[in-house]
Amino acid sequence: MPVACAREGTTYSRLSSSNPQLASVGRVGKPHGLTGAFFVEQASEDPERFRAGVVLQVNGAPATIVESKRSAGRPVIRLDREVERGAELEIPRAELPSLPADTYYVFELIGLAVAEEGGRELGHVQEVVSGVANDVLELDSGLALPMVEDCISLVDLERARIVVRTGFSEFA
Repeated sequence: MPVACAREGTTYSRLSSSNPQLASVGRVGKPHGLTGAFFVEQASEDPERFRAGVVLQVNGAPATIVESKRSAGRPVIRLDREVERGAELEIPRAELPSLPADTYYVFELIGLAVAEEGGRELGHVQEVVSGVANDVLELDSGLALPMVEDCISLVDLERARIVVRTGFSEFA
């Protein structure tokens, strides 16, 4: 079974930079119309995240979606209060759905130590990028490793460690 990251958004669900109990499901984008509505950038692929009545956290305070539609295939929402462009739209991490085996949210992988099976340390996960064929782990050492079963032999969230099969670091 391939190793994968769950897509909660067009990038991925990320932990809030200000509160680790929150996960980002989008970002306030450019305005749409004259009523205060805006496009949601890096939006969750779950259409229920942006329906009218849903409460999101924005800048540490709740904001209720009062209008929701789609334009050019992207969600457009209006909140019950003004928010600045670029602000994270967040939900409690506990509201994220559980995932199948060998599937992870990006926030679970960011910061994990990465080592080869022989024990050689390769760095720490800095970013997870969506690739054409598979997701890619970008490490703080500059290495880029494919998130495929041939490369990743173990993801151990409890020990904050990813083990990579020998030989992949030479090609990265």
